[in-house]
Amino acid sequence: MADPARLQLLAFDVFGTVVDWYGSIAREVESMGLGVRGGELALAWRDGYRPAMDRVRSGELPWTRLDELHRMILDEVLPRLGAGHLSEERRRHLNRAWHRLDPWPDAVPGLTRLRRRYTLCTLSNGNLGLLADMAKRAGLPWDCILSAEVFRRYKPDPEAYLGACRAFDLEPGQMLMVAAHRDDLAGARRAGCATAYVARPLERGPGAPAAPARDPEADWNARDLQDLADQLGCPPA
Repeated sequence: MADPARLQLLAFDVFGTVVDWYGSIAREVESMGLGVRGGELALAWRDGYRPAMDRVRSGELPWTRLDELHRMILDEVLPRLGAGHLSEERRRHLNRAWHRLDPWPDAVPGLTRLRRRYTLCTLSNGNLGLLADMAKRAGLPWDCILSAEVFRRYKPDPEAYLGACRAFDLEPGQMLMVAAHRDDLAGARRAGCATAYVARPLERGPGAPAAPARDPEADWNARDLQDLADQLGCPPA
């Protein structure tokens, strides 16, 4: 386990770790009356996320913000699900649903506690405008918003993690990457950062296989962000 006394910066994955993308997208789709099951569209949309980023990594696409990747995926998914008739105006509105994701119930109180002891920043593949809109709406108490957009490298490329360390003039071991995704944490460890796994068994909805309860390679494993605050010695509210 890394030494918590050495940590200065906690960097957070956002989608799935801090906010509930599945539930938020599913509810928004249902409210729009598209004739598509909200959960089905949410999963199909999210499943296009990694292949789209890989097209940027490979050079097939130039650097592309996540908002634009989300729209490309949406335009591919809607016809497959029988909603290809959706107008341009409604597509634009739906694409911005990623700016309006709801936090997990423990997120705001947990982050508030952690912020009393550490500097908190996002380290997300979401673009800056998306993350700022989300934080304002959800009341997420970040000290700083960092994004793959700043470094033009998507996680888990090491440049994203090392770029966050450089932004705060820290050694990698002074940054703790907090995420619900083991591949993200593996990338952070390769860059020399400490890691904390947060279990989100319902990230992909109640019908999907639950994510692992633990990451055996992580320095800390937590049930949620309140539990992580407890483990790092942050006093309760």
